[in-house]
Amino acid sequence: MRRSLLQQLDWAALGRLRLAARRVADGVWVGTHESRRRGAGLEFAGHRSYVPGDDLRWLDQRALLRHERLLIKQFETETERPLRLVVDATASMGFRSEQASSSKLDFAALIAAALTRVAVRSGDPVGIDFLGGGAAAESLPVAGGLEAFERALVQLSLVEPAGHLGERGAELENTLNAVGRRTVRGSLIIVISDLLEFGDSGPRLLAMLGTAGRQVVVAQILDPLEALFPLEGPVRLKASEGPLEVETNASLARAGYLEALAALQARFREALRIHGGELVICRTDADPVRAVRSLLRAAEGRSA
Repeated sequence: MRRSLLQQLDWAALGRLRLAARRVADGVWVGTHESRRRGAGLEFAGHRSYVPGDDLRWLDQRALLRHERLLIKQFETETERPLRLVVDATASMGFRSEQASSSKLDFAALIAAALTRVAVRSGDPVGIDFLGGGAAAESLPVAGGLEAFERALVQLSLVEPAGHLGERGAELENTLNAVGRRTVRGSLIIVISDLLEFGDSGPRLLAMLGTAGRQVVVAQILDPLEALFPLEGPVRLKASEGPLEVETNASLARAGYLEALAALQARFREALRIHGGELVICRTDADPVRAVRSLLRAAEGRSA
């Protein structure tokens, strides 16, 4: 099965995602402060073996001459912070309007790839889980280094929008409970989704990921049409997940729609903040560098 999936991989698309993720990650790093976990003023606490992707500034050249192998200096305040990404790849994430340059899933994949790149450059391990996505949506265990980045790129390139969360959100609850069980204390969990099919239990389930010493940040990915609802006149709206269709006058429905969207976001934000989490709104027509920066600021407890 895995071999056949790799044979279906669009290698040109993989290359584009790799370049785009690196560009976004480099843009995030430009002008940002150095990590507070590393620096000359910290107390030296030994060495560990070099892993591809480590910051070469902390390569111990004297140790290289003595031991003939690459060693990285460690400090007492340096601790790994595993990153667990949960990417929504259900059918609704395949939506793309004329105002957007990519689908919600393509934007989510870029954000996830860039976050992976930033994490491995910081020396932090990364794992990925998916909601939906069909047979290609294979979870990746937490791992570090550039190899983890390349594996993430392949998986994010393979996945396609498919499936739904079920009438009672059973898949959502099962997946998030599994994520919680295998995510260690001190981890950062970033969920990337449109949140539109999470149901009444969604805010509570996401907030619970922020317990047991973990932190959760949620990126709501919206197409500009979903965020602004700029339609006019009679329209027929069809749900991306499920058979529901609605005929309405867009001009008359806009205020109610935007009010309902704001209420949805408020429910998620309120539930997340109870356990120290945060909600970040990201539009697919926005700069992905800015989106990643907002997510990282939220993870640091600063305003997004």
